[in-house]
Amino acid sequence: MRARTKLLAATGPTRREEVEAYRVLAQVNPATHLPRLVNALLSLSYDHGLRDSHPLRLALCEEAVAAARAIDPGTPDREKLLFRAFLLCHRELYALGRRAEGLAVLADMVAIERSWGELSGVGAVSALHLWATALAEEGRHAEAADALAEWVAAIRPLRPDFDTLARSLAEWAATLADAGRTDEALAAFEVLVDLDAEGATDDRGPLACHFYALVRYAELLDGCGQTERAAAARQSALAALTELATTGERKVRSGDQAPFWATLLSWSAADGERLASDGPCPPSGAGPRQWSAEARQRYFDRLATLREQVNTLAEDPDRHLPELLRLHRMLTVRSAVQCEHRTYGFAAQLPELQPLFDEGVELARRLDAHDPAAGSRALAEVLIDRSTFRTAACRFDAALGDFREALGLRGEDH
Repeated sequence: MRARTKLLAATGPTRREEVEAYRVLAQVNPATHLPRLVNALLSLSYDHGLRDSHPLRLALCEEAVAAARAIDPGTPDREKLLFRAFLLCHRELYALGRRAEGLAVLADMVAIERSWGELSGVGAVSALHLWATALAEEGRHAEAADALAEWVAAIRPLRPDFDTLARSLAEWAATLADAGRTDEALAAFEVLVDLDAEGATDDRGPLACHFYALVRYAELLDGCGQTERAAAARQSALAALTELATTGERKVRSGDQAPFWATLLSWSAADGERLASDGPCPPSGAGPRQWSAEARQRYFDRLATLREQVNTLAEDPDRHLPELLRLHRMLTVRSAVQCEHRTYGFAAQLPELQPLFDEGVELARRLDAHDPAAGSRALAEVLIDRSTFRTAACRFDAALGDFREALGLRGEDH
């Protein structure tokens, strides 16, 4: 009686009072009140006063998981409530540094969703994507690649939006490459390139994204020693960029393509971006919004140190040009990823990013003047970087000039 009175009070219950009331009522009428208890517990875990109290928030989420498990399996939305409780529990475990337990929670989520899928006939398991990203952060790339293969196979028949499928394919290809499964990575990326080409043709996807994909595909082929196929991919990229410079995008779009550009750019630089093995590494091919808070913080915290290192070497650049150029590219790529990740729009970041790409090109020109053998390849690399940046900024003519110069340096300007 007291619990019901709290819920019916004219002023309304506080979140704590709501939880206390549903704890009592769930014992009396579980069918009606267990789902409400789960929602009340999860709402309380979001309470402003508990923002930094992760142990208490975790306790609330774990109680919500237990309550959701106790709901009758035939109850509508039981699966959604259980999934939400598991997800918040996973995040709180990660916030407390208990990553192994957080991974175990994700594994439970995948197993539960698979069982639901078998009963419902719906094959897509949304927890698989979270599970794959978490595995990749821990360096378990082969397992992550297998999970992403299952994820991509499940969502393709459901005809997801163009962006979701393209990003999933890019992440899968990157994870396969990190796992050392090069042939499979190339095959997955070929699917992405074909998808982007089809999307650009029928106006489902932007031509700029097809250009970015071709550039990264060529880099992968170069890394495998397939120089002729890489050169052919860059010629296709040149054709796409030439069309953009001539006529612009075939269809005007409300959003930009900066997230896909930044993701592929960070993957391109991933070999030089590997963090020490004492913590999670951002997964290649995945955007920062998919990374855990710890991986994101470690990645962006390195920016200040990189700036100091670059500034120190820049005091006598001619003595340290190769190393200065390497660190400057790392600084540029991380800055680009950070700027795209910010919430107030990519266009507002252009004045901050443009000088970094310009400085990289100037450093590479100096290296080319001192050591043409090493400098021409480095200059071509940073010119292509700047070309993709200018494409993301819709400066297609300038982007085309950079790309043509880069092909000339590589002897591919035919």
